[in-house]
Amino acid sequence: MLCLTWVGAAPAVADDVRLDWPLRPAPAVTRGFDAPSPDWRPGHRGVDLAGKPGQPVYAAGAATVVFAGSLAGRPVVSLAHPGGLRTSYEPVRAAVRAGQAVTAATVIGSLATGHTGCRAAACLHWGAMWGPASGARYVDPLGLLRSTPVRLKPLGG
Repeated sequence: MLCLTWVGAAPAVADDVRLDWPLRPAPAVTRGFDAPSPDWRPGHRGVDLAGKPGQPVYAAGAATVVFAGSLAGRPVVSLAHPGGLRTSYEPVRAAVRAGQAVTAATVIGSLATGHTGCRAAACLHWGAMWGPASGARYVDPLGLLRSTPVRLKPLGG
């Protein structure tokens, strides 16, 4: 028996949750995902993508804006996608508001400078997590990209 899984993503991801790059064209990854274990330990709960100051940042897929504003002094946009996935984008000067429906064609804001540790002119920190914030499981957003190949693996046994 075969089981369909997405490399680097949470299990049982529906095809409509597959994401697009938030920066276009597809950017260089300057820092990868480093899942903390357990979740409260230090780690990198997303990926850093090289960009340019002022560059448009797109929603990675169909979603509802749940936050657009300043968080701990940084401009942040957070989206809730179908199926319980949430994505976050920082530092992004919001062009959207909470409650707004967006698609992968929607510019959610512009990339700001000031991301700590960024070796490019500007970097987008892009995060993804499953479930409510109080019990969220962080996942590598790169594994959710439409361009990530699907792998079939045998079901344990």
